[in-house]
Amino acid sequence: MHKLPLRLTLALILSLRLGAGLFGQPPAAANDELRNPFAGDADAIRQGAVLFRQGCVYCHGVGAHGGARGPDLTTGSWSHGGSDGELFRTIGNGVPGTAMAAHRLTDDEIWRIVSYLRTQQQAAAPATGDPHRGETLFFEGGRCSRCHIVGGRGGRLGPELSYIGSARPRAYLIESIREPDRQLADNRTFGSDSTLKYDTVTVVTGDGKTIVGVPMNEDTFTVQIMDASESIHSFQKKSLKSLRHEDRSLMPAYGPGGLSDADLQDLVSYLQSLRAPSPAPEKGGRRAQP
Repeated sequence: MHKLPLRLTLALILSLRLGAGLFGQPPAAANDELRNPFAGDADAIRQGAVLFRQGCVYCHGVGAHGGARGPDLTTGSWSHGGSDGELFRTIGNGVPGTAMAAHRLTDDEIWRIVSYLRTQQQAAAPATGDPHRGETLFFEGGRCSRCHIVGGRGGRLGPELSYIGSARPRAYLIESIREPDRQLADNRTFGSDSTLKYDTVTVVTGDGKTIVGVPMNEDTFTVQIMDASESIHSFQKKSLKSLRHEDRSLMPAYGPGGLSDADLQDLVSYLQSLRAPSPAPEKGGRRAQP
């Protein structure tokens, strides 16, 4: 090669390097290997807090502690991955089939939000109960499983709880059991565009029959509800004598008389253990710019 002209030599070297990049080198870093260029940067964290308040607080609540539509982001456990790179991708691309839409933000803006979220992350509250006994309480006699699905088992009248430990903190779980009317969960049974909640709907039909349940779908002209036996009823609104939404849950409040403090701790310990598996790295979609 030393006898070749200099330009030809350089061209050969460049082509060999490109070939190695195409055939002999590993692919670009996966999402969980991306590094946040603003990690620990105080100015970036403050800017990220502002961006979060502007675009995220409605769903994820003040301080990222969870809202009506989005999960708590301070638990350190996310359903769609919690590394810096995975958070970057989730914010940038959104999550299909959920309320998490893609955001029109620059890479730097997304990284600043990630930096802010890291400062809000809290150590998980210690589980003080027995999760195995809590599982028995959940399924025994259909107390909870009559209305909630976990791992494919249970009823459909209430929200699925298979990964609730990743989405909600301990305090929220306790409140939801003791005071279920305080914060009603979104009902997304029929897709990500739904804005329905698990409130109580009462309809009186044209022939005077009263049906009580939770809303499954509703538009200007029709409504579908599921009653306590999981039967779904569909109505033309103009055919009804009345239709009433009440800001309360069909779930009864389990006070100390119906669920002792010891049983509550066991049940919540079980619910905290229900966490989403770590997702496999995805191909395509938005990636941070080098």
